[in-house]
Amino acid sequence: MEWMSSLSTPPRNVAIFCASANGANPVYAQAADALARALARMSVGIVYGGSNVGLMHVVAEAALAEGGNVIGVIPSVLVEAEVAHRELTELHVTDSMHTRKAMMSDRSDAFIALPGGFGTFEELFEVLAWQTLRLHAKPVFLLNIHGFYDGLLSFLDHCVAEGMLKERNRAIVNVADSVEELLGQLGLT
Repeated sequence: MEWMSSLSTPPRNVAIFCASANGANPVYAQAADALARALARMSVGIVYGGSNVGLMHVVAEAALAEGGNVIGVIPSVLVEAEVAHRELTELHVTDSMHTRKAMMSDRSDAFIALPGGFGTFEELFEVLAWQTLRLHAKPVFLLNIHGFYDGLLSFLDHCVAEGMLKERNRAIVNVADSVEELLGQLGLT
């Protein structure tokens, strides 16, 4: 198998990184709902941050409504602050953010970043860094709904142009502009 990420078979579980807010545009929640429902219908489990707010809540509720397997992983410090979702298939409370991310990674075959803020970006960049260090070979996807990640993608291209990011590492960021395109990239259509 070539080192850089690809899926030879459809994933059993995907980690979804996303906001604890819904965002200013309803298209973000609509995409989160559509993705989670589609994954559940295709028997792909979701591993996510365990929260009951924002896009995280949308993802969990949509997948559960379709009978999907939803695993929440939340650090104890956020259980009360983010109102942990108590009606998941599994809820794991960890001692730290580091343990949370490691558990999410261990339980997932691929990573998907929906729109989000600092937490989503941090999770995204950590799994990208892990991949460049060869700590995993799981694919990483951005769901670029409504061009949400256009600025970030331009910045990554700037990093390549400035010699700060290798082109081969830039290439591990898989981008889909729609749920349908993402499902195709995951080998689910």
